[in-house]
Amino acid sequence: MGATAEVHSGGDRRQPCVLIVEDQDDLRRLYARHLSTSGFHVIEAANGAEAIERASSGNPDVVLMDLSLPVMDGWEATRKLKADARTSHIPVVALTAHDGAGELERATSAGCNWFVPKPCSPDALITEVRRVLSGGIRS
Repeated sequence: MGATAEVHSGGDRRQPCVLIVEDQDDLRRLYARHLSTSGFHVIEAANGAEAIERASSGNPDVVLMDLSLPVMDGWEATRKLKADARTSHIPVVALTAHDGAGELERATSAGCNWFVPKPCSPDALITEVRRVLSGGIRS
């Protein structure tokens, strides 16, 4: 059973759109709720395959991608997003509990523009999204 494509912000597309890809339902909903109340249009996906579909149809401004996902992991989903001309321009921020010196390099080599370690507070995540949307990303 996948995540809903519910829009939490009332559907006003003039708001920046964030695709949150997280298989832990409670965490995904927590992040989605905080993003929505902070003025973002939110799309949700629970696995990498849903992320590809939702990014292609929803045209988000940024993707927050968990890397350890069922069906298709976040590494592969990011590679597919970056290989598709329709989605290659969308910044992808890796969200992961993987820790280690090489994880930023591994995430960026898969196509992620930045890396945020979990656990990450909702406020810190919103700050990161705003930074990415203001152009403060790695390309």
